[in-house]
Amino acid sequence: QVQLVESGGGLVQAGGSLRLSCAASGRTFSSYRMGWFRQAPGKEREFVAAFSWSGVWSGGSTTYADSVKGRFTCSRDNAKNTGYLQMNSLKPEDTAVYYCAAQPWATATSRDISAYDYWGQGTQVTVSS
Repeated sequence: QVQLVESGGGLVQAGGSLRLSCAASGRTFSSYRMGWFRQAPGKEREFVAAFSWSGVWSGGSTTYADSVKGRFTCSRDNAKNTGYLQMNSLKPEDTAVYYCAAQPWATATSRDISAYDYWGQGTQVTVSS
């Protein structure tokens, strides 16, 4: 089993930056998928970004929604079992609850909610004008 704990959300002015963290507890895996999703009030949960890790020989990969490409960046620290979402040039339309999600043993990214078995509790990101 895997538990995900998110942190790093908050209030920021437009053009500012935040870094979200997603720490995994429990057993570790040599390959995995981690995704970031967000949900604004009254809207469907939407894909933001994802990365996968397949080990030192195969490496990893990332993918981003068009709305955040060039502004958001995924990274990870495998030694700390933690994934990060660096969010730069934030816009008011980025305001939402952000969720991290993980799928052990995955070897590729996915934009599909159903591709993730474990979810964080969510963290609020608010971007003011």
